Amino acid sequence: MDEVVYRRARHVVSEDTRTLDAANAMRVGDAETLGKLMNASHTSLRDDFEVSSNALNLIVECAREHEACIGARMTGGGFGGCTVNLVRRDKIDEFQKTVAAGYQQATGLTPEIYICKAVKGAEELPMSDML
Repeated sequence: MDEVVYRRARHVVSEDTRTLDAANAMRVGDAETLGKLMNASHTSLRDDFEVSSNALNLIVECAREHEACIGARMTGGGFGGCTVNLVRRDKIDEFQKTVAAGYQQATGLTPEIYICKAVKGAEELPMSDML
């Protein structure tokens, strides 16, 4: 198999393992492991799958440089777009301001940063919760 096909396959196989490990880390509340897996995922997407971009790599670097960042990776289709960052709750405002300023200084562009909170996800609700 040629080098490019090998790297693409390596990403797919390693991302599958990272996904299973990330699910386990979330089940047991291990944010540090989850962050390391997110970082490894971005590196693999960037280097092996080659779907990242300079803009995404830069904002991931800005995020990772902040002490509150536990993990950062691109998300979506790549080639510009979005990142997901796992950030310590008590430093969210500082993280947002610092990352936005660093990215804007480096690119002249102002990023939009959305603060989100992980929730349980889709689940069946009792009728009493809907009324």
